[in-house]
Amino acid sequence: MEHVGVAPMLFTTEEYAARLAAARVRMQEQGLSALLVTDPANIYYLTGYNAWSFYTPQLVFVPMEGDMILFSREMDANGAFRTSWLPPENIVGYPERYVHRPHLHPFDWVAYALRARYLIAPAAKGCVGLEMDAHFFSPKGYRSLVNALPEWTLVDCFELVNWVRAVKSPAEIQLMRQAAVFTNLAMQAAHDAIDVGARQCDIAAAISQAQLTGTAEAGGDYPAIVPMLPTGQSADTPHLTWSDEPLKPNEAMIVELAGAYHRYHVPMARTFMPGKPSPQLAHLARATDHALAAVLEAVAPGTPVQELSQVFNRTLFEYGYEKASRIGYSIGVGYPPDWGERTISLRSEELTVLQENMTFHLMCGMWMEGYGYEVSEAIRVTDTGVETFTAFPRGLVPAGDARLTAAESSTLLGNPGERAVSSGPGLAGLPQPLTEPRRPATPRFGFTTPTEEPMTGPIGIVARNAERADRDPVWPVAPEPEAEPEAENGDASPGQTP
Repeated sequence: MEHVGVAPMLFTTEEYAARLAAARVRMQEQGLSALLVTDPANIYYLTGYNAWSFYTPQLVFVPMEGDMILFSREMDANGAFRTSWLPPENIVGYPERYVHRPHLHPFDWVAYALRARYLIAPAAKGCVGLEMDAHFFSPKGYRSLVNALPEWTLVDCFELVNWVRAVKSPAEIQLMRQAAVFTNLAMQAAHDAIDVGARQCDIAAAISQAQLTGTAEAGGDYPAIVPMLPTGQSADTPHLTWSDEPLKPNEAMIVELAGAYHRYHVPMARTFMPGKPSPQLAHLARATDHALAAVLEAVAPGTPVQELSQVFNRTLFEYGYEKASRIGYSIGVGYPPDWGERTISLRSEELTVLQENMTFHLMCGMWMEGYGYEVSEAIRVTDTGVETFTAFPRGLVPAGDARLTAAESSTLLGNPGERAVSSGPGLAGLPQPLTEPRRPATPRFGFTTPTEEPMTGPIGIVARNAERADRDPVWPVAPEPEAEPEAENGDASPGQTP
């Protein structure tokens, strides 16, 4: 593999060659003779091509032997040499007349171009893989390929390139460490902007400025997801963004964001408290922080991923909580609308075994009834344990006037940044769980609900994580209709005919 384009290569020719070779090994294992890559993160990973062009159809043709070919809109193909290392003859643009036409699709033209290059018959010897669950691969595009290429047996490749991306190279790890610098700066910008009376949109603006400005040495990239700021009672719901409402006294704000550098993402979530937290929120924060710390101590190469989820839930269980959703996912290259790799999820049924240089967003969100708490760490599996990419206090982080009395209002769990957990504070240095009994779960959510008696003890917390369990919902039984009052003096009851 030679570098024949004009773009400066972010990685060495050897690394790009290794990526393609790893993809082809998986292709052979899956019986594929060719692969059509449409996910912009995977296109970037294989070819270096990076532009906001993924809103129109584009793909990379990856044969089992021979050169890859990038197909994109003509105006984008004309500039693809600015970022991709591919030679100009392997960057092909389809005509503008195929863009946004009701009875034409760009993949009609792409199929013809592949046929004109005599690439259809060699790929027909096996199955041709498609990224069937990619965000920007449409049903209309699939239909175009099926109709135009009857010789091919098109099958799902099951995120083939995404899985190749799961283990990072040393060069990729360095890019993520730089992205982590921007993550810390953006979270600090949020911390400085959050105060009673501050508008949510202004806080989001401060975060975005820090994400893009970066440092004097390096500027930030646009993140795959905008800042998410569930606030006050709406903190019981994840993935909310912002409004123009001002922040109220004693109203917690969850901040989830990411720093990005050359498309590599390092996310982080924290919960800020401009005032005094309720006992329920304080208890939830202690429980979640304790569970997160327990997971960090369990991370090591060779550990099954499911064990991390089990450790988290066992620790959470001691406080009277349960969590049905996953506690994290693999991260790396990201394009809108997501910074996750859509492969490894940290949950109890995941069978993947941790390897060195796998990277994850360890996302510990608990969304209750009218309040919630989030804390997360972006981590790398090291040869002996774990590295946390960022360094920002955990716990209910004081904001606004509460910053002045932080020592009295909240206990912050220090995060030393890059380190092995074995040298960290350890579980002994963390707040210990209360010895309160956990109430039985309800069939609807798998968690205790506000209709039951609260837990005993001084806090009186209702331990409910408002997420649906991974099962069919149990619908409530309709109440029996009330009996009609008996008619007096022969008069008919309401609704009856006399």
